[in-house]
Amino acid sequence: MQHQLPTHFRNAVPAFDKPHYELPTRNVLGLPVVDTTSEQAVEALLSGAARSVYFLNAHCANLRAKDREYASALARADAILPDGIGVELAARMSGGGLTENLNGTDFTPALLHAASRRGMSVFLFGARPGTAEQAANKLATQIPGLRIAGTLDGYAGAADEQNAIDVINASGADIVLVAMGVPLQEMWIDRNLPDLNARLVLGVGALFDFLAGNVVRAPEWVRKAKSEWVWRLMQEPRRLAKRYLIGNGTFLARAAVHAVQEKSNGAVAKRAMDFVLSGALVLMLAPILLFVAALIRLESKGPAMFRQERVGRNGETFTIFKFRTMHTDAEERLAAIRAQSDRDGICFKARHDPRVTRVGRWLRRYSVDELPQILNVLKGDMSLVGPRPALPREVAAYPGVAMERLDARPGITGLWQVSGRADIGFDKMVDMDVAYVRSRSVLLDVMLLALTARAVISGRGAY
Repeated sequence: MQHQLPTHFRNAVPAFDKPHYELPTRNVLGLPVVDTTSEQAVEALLSGAARSVYFLNAHCANLRAKDREYASALARADAILPDGIGVELAARMSGGGLTENLNGTDFTPALLHAASRRGMSVFLFGARPGTAEQAANKLATQIPGLRIAGTLDGYAGAADEQNAIDVINASGADIVLVAMGVPLQEMWIDRNLPDLNARLVLGVGALFDFLAGNVVRAPEWVRKAKSEWVWRLMQEPRRLAKRYLIGNGTFLARAAVHAVQEKSNGAVAKRAMDFVLSGALVLMLAPILLFVAALIRLESKGPAMFRQERVGRNGETFTIFKFRTMHTDAEERLAAIRAQSDRDGICFKARHDPRVTRVGRWLRRYSVDELPQILNVLKGDMSLVGPRPALPREVAAYPGVAMERLDARPGITGLWQVSGRADIGFDKMVDMDVAYVRSRSVLLDVMLLALTARAVISGRGAY
């Protein structure tokens, strides 16, 4: 049913008073996906850079591969915004990441905040009866000055398509949000865009349900960890298990094939393997990672994640991610215990390091502390297989022969890790890493990954 809010919400004031803005894009799975910041995208869309705007996530990409009508609608979109870690991974497989995740649940309210400052109006169309009205009231509360032109549900209100168009046009809305779910909303917009008077029409999925409180969003720290899909899966396991547990793996495989087809050589094949396997690991292990983070925080104060500058390929530095296994003052205490090192050479390693926490010893024993480095692999700083990532002070003291280690991306595992880890001296570690750099191949990586499982179970050299 249609719901008209008070007239002081509905007086539309067109505000496209700035010059036309271009939306920079990056090719992702053959689609031009917007590659810019949220602020720049908002400015461009409100300045007339596009009319039809859709969001692309892993589920959307899977549907596109099977639904020709939906694929055609996406191809005709004026703008496609990246939604979620899956699209980011697909972009990186093809040679570069995206500037920002522009998911609809966060991006659309930001767009409406800017629209309210311009005196623009918005119409909410879709969802179950009453949901669009509740979402509109929430938006009016959260965004003072936002003009709500009206609402219309996606059931009885959408049954007569021409009547729905007439109601929307009569409202004088500048922006229309369509929430029918993928792919119905995109096909509805694609079919009816020529008859709509609004300057901007967005397909927003479950946004109305989030705003109305029908669906609870994940806590901010879960969203920052890019694990909101895990939260959704926990809320609706029956409905979403196939989409996330099977669909995400299917998407990553499809993205990898696309990347290899774009540019087929050894380096791309290795990179594609890195992304597919590490991406699958992130998806499968996300609940475990969150559990481990909670254990660390329960035992000792401080962040669960440990960040440290390391040296990567060609001597470029990057920030490595690991679970924190030591007390937070570990770096300050290093000088006092350096003489206790069990390893000859530059790298410090002590079997009974007093700085390690009780949880930390368990994490090290089974190499669980290394798991967050999967994120470094996704970012492109590291590979699944490669030389050990060194500290800047270690590289500064390298002998000449050791510099060849820097010709490859550092890895989570490698010859050193599967051969004994901390039980191996520095000179032998360098020899192993140089040997790997000179003979690296996808086949060798596969063999080392298989050997890594045995090394983790045995725990040899892990301390």
